[in-house]
Amino acid sequence: MKFTWKKIFSLSLAAVMALSLAACGQSNGTDDSQSTSQSQETPPSSTTQEPSNSTSTPTTSTPDAAEPTGDSNVLVVYYSASGNTEAVAGYIAEATGGDLFAITPAEPYTSDDLNWTDENSRVSQEYADESLRDVELTTTEVANWDSYDTVFIGYPIWWGIAAWPTDSFVEANDFTGKTVIPFCTSSSSGLGESGELLAETMGTGDWLEGQRFRSSVSEADVVEWVNSLEITSES
Repeated sequence: MKFTWKKIFSLSLAAVMALSLAACGQSNGTDDSQSTSQSQETPPSSTTQEPSNSTSTPTTSTPDAAEPTGDSNVLVVYYSASGNTEAVAGYIAEATGGDLFAITPAEPYTSDDLNWTDENSRVSQEYADESLRDVELTTTEVANWDSYDTVFIGYPIWWGIAAWPTDSFVEANDFTGKTVIPFCTSSSSGLGESGELLAETMGTGDWLEGQRFRSSVSEADVVEWVNSLEITSES
């Protein structure tokens, strides 16, 4: 009889332990799954900000980047991957009375190209190999370039630096005698050294510190910053 009760107790204990291990296994699997999902959706929390493959558009309409007329002494140049930088550029142009010029890659980036979580995507390959970052643009020439003495340059932050189509524009133009003000958009990363690196790339122009804006920045916040610069627009 003693043997029977011991046997029953042992079997019960084994069953309880098996159930406990199964429960732990399910719990760990759920946590890992959630962690993996978050890592795919959210850039690493470092000093970098990878490209966004969002296709969202600004809630506020912005002026079209028509051919610069040279009627103003302020030019707002920008590269925008998903519309956020374009929106800020539009706010700046409205506040300063400046002209707009869009930096346009000859081969536009698609949503798949901008998927930084895919190591085989275009931006991931370009990030891994600097020789691939020399992005050809539809044009680098701005009509009436010499008439502008203040140039804003806007871009999204990619891996802690200016999105590289911006470099192609900067390298192709002479900023001598111009005040250059960089601005960027990102969900978390700051301006960092992106403006300084562009200034080093060019080597000409009076480059100011610049400003970083969150992706969903309001027009009022952008205008407040522009007004603090005390820029005089001539037309």
